[in-house]
Amino acid sequence: MTRRLLSEVVLPLLRNPILDRLDDAACVALDSRDVAITTDSYVVNPIFFPGGDIGKLAACGTINDLAMQAAEPWFLSLGLILEEGLPVSDLRRVIRSLAEVVNPLGVRVVTGDTKVVERGKRSGLYINTTGVGMRRQGMDAHVSRARPGDAVLVTGSLGEHGIAVMACREGLRFDSPVESDVAPLWGLVSALLDAVGDVRCLRDPTRGGLAGALCDIAEASGTCIRIRETALPIRPAVRGACDMLGLDPLNVACEGRAVVVCPMASADRALSALRSHPLGAGAALIGEVVAEPAGMVVLDTAIGGERIVTLPAGEELPRIC
Repeated sequence: MTRRLLSEVVLPLLRNPILDRLDDAACVALDSRDVAITTDSYVVNPIFFPGGDIGKLAACGTINDLAMQAAEPWFLSLGLILEEGLPVSDLRRVIRSLAEVVNPLGVRVVTGDTKVVERGKRSGLYINTTGVGMRRQGMDAHVSRARPGDAVLVTGSLGEHGIAVMACREGLRFDSPVESDVAPLWGLVSALLDAVGDVRCLRDPTRGGLAGALCDIAEASGTCIRIRETALPIRPAVRGACDMLGLDPLNVACEGRAVVVCPMASADRALSALRSHPLGAGAALIGEVVAEPAGMVVLDTAIGGERIVTLPAGEELPRIC
């Protein structure tokens, strides 16, 4: 439905070559350099969840959208929509979480806005952040650049953010607690780009999970992506929670992971670079790009069959950001 909204309502009125790419961050050429710009709004409920909160999520989500364009984050804006009666202690905790992400990276919050709405009109607190960064010269990580023969990697285990938020929202308890994977990825991406100069695509598997990210890449590049179920890094606690909730782990969101597509000849160097960083210790080669059937994602199952991976929709796509 979001895609239809964009194609039928937004793009016909605002179409231009930069917007038409539909990247999470836009890159605009200024004085021979590419400035990356992204904006996002965060409406997660509850605002505090295992492993993070809406402040950490907003900082990481915006930084990661820039990182997926191979752009070093420089500046953020911070827009706060506060519900009347929100405890100041909660707001202070959220801002502290955001600061603990941006300050070590040298990212500065340089402008912002605050609005207060009537009690009962919002879920306590919404945040909007806009990020500005500078893309590495010569880099273009757009999803259309995947080519047959490329390797498909993920930087860590899948689905933990979505399960952590949903479990907290529904009051579920698991034998092995699941915490959100939310984390800022620029340091990891920078290390990858230093080691591997021919990265084709970067994509963060946020809402829609790995399935959404891979479908975007396959459709934009006109290729087929084949992944192996046995290679997917999914922790038993996440798999068990998905079984309980009736969810496909491929569709569950991550907020501290990335999908990397690079030439197969560079896959070992990419894995080594990723695994040498704390946020990439669980990196794995999960499949490859092939020519046919174009525009599709195919999963080779653990029992020797195969199935088509499609874009998730409806209840398979819960609001967790």
